[in-house]
Amino acid sequence: MSNTSESNKIINEQSVVMLNEMNVCRQMVEQRLHELLTEAGSNYATLVEAMRYSLLSGGKRIRAIICMKFCEAAGGRLEDALEAACAVEMLHTYTLIHDDLPGMDGDELRRGQPSNHVEFGEFTAILAGDALQASAFEELAGSNLPAESVVEMVKIFAKAVGPHGICAGQYLDLSGEGWLLTMDELLELYSMKTAALISAAARLGVIAGYGTVEQINAAHAYAQSIGLAFQVRDDVLDCISTEEELGKPIGSDEENEKSTFASLLGVEACEKMISKETEKAITAIEGKFHNTEFLTWLAKILANRKN
Repeated sequence: MSNTSESNKIINEQSVVMLNEMNVCRQMVEQRLHELLTEAGSNYATLVEAMRYSLLSGGKRIRAIICMKFCEAAGGRLEDALEAACAVEMLHTYTLIHDDLPGMDGDELRRGQPSNHVEFGEFTAILAGDALQASAFEELAGSNLPAESVVEMVKIFAKAVGPHGICAGQYLDLSGEGWLLTMDELLELYSMKTAALISAAARLGVIAGYGTVEQINAAHAYAQSIGLAFQVRDDVLDCISTEEELGKPIGSDEENEKSTFASLLGVEACEKMISKETEKAITAIEGKFHNTEFLTWLAKILANRKN
C-alpha cells in the first residue's frame, strides 16, 4: 500500500471514531432535551409547543458537544456536563428565535422549516425565546455539581448572553446595517454575538470536569478562535451556498446591507482567515488537557463545513 493510501486510511478511520464520539454526545443531549418542557396539557401549551418546535428542530448541537468534550478532556465524564450542554442549546435556540423576528433579521426559514414567528406568530415567538432563556438558567442551576462550581458556571453563562455578550453583539449587528464597518468593529461584534456562547460552552465544560484555571483559559482561547472561524465560514456560505444546503435564506446579509467578513475581505481572504484561526484554536489547547484529539478534529471539521 502506498504512503498516500495508508495515510488516507488512517484519516478515514479517525473520522469514523470521531463521528461516533460526536454522535454519543448528540444523542445524550437530544434525549435530555426531549424530556424537558412537557406541559402539554396546560393552558399555555402552545407556548411550550413553540419552545419545543425550535429546540427540537435538529441542529448540529456543536456548542453542546464542545461543552461535553471539554469536560471529558479536563478529566470529567460526559454526564457531568449534560445539564450545562442542554442549557447552552436552550440559550442558543432562544437567540435563533429572536434573530429571525421581523424586528431583527426578518428571516422566515430556519433549519429547513418555517421560523418560529411564522409558525406561531410574533408574540408567541418572542415569549418562547424569553422562556427558553429562563429555562436554560434553570437547567444549568440544577447541575449535580458542587455549589461553588454551579455559581461560577451561572456567572459565565449570564455574561455570555447579556450586555457584554450576545445581546451586545446583536445590537452592534443590527445598528450597523447600512454602514461599512471596519475589521476591528466586525471582530468586536462577532466576539460577542458568536464566540461568546461558544466560549461559555467550553468553559462550562472544563468547570464541570473540575479543570484548572489554565485549562479554562485555554478553552476560552480555543473557543474564541473557533467562534471567529465559524462566523467567517457563515459569511462565506451566505455568499456561495444554497438555501437547500443551509436550511435558511441565503444572501440575507447583502439584502440587509450588513458588513461581513466576506464583503470586507472577499471569499479567498476569508478562507485564509478561517485556516489561521483554526490553527490558533488547536495550538491553544495543545498540552493543556488529557486528550485533545477530538477537539482538534472538530476544529478542522468546522473549518470546512458546508452548512
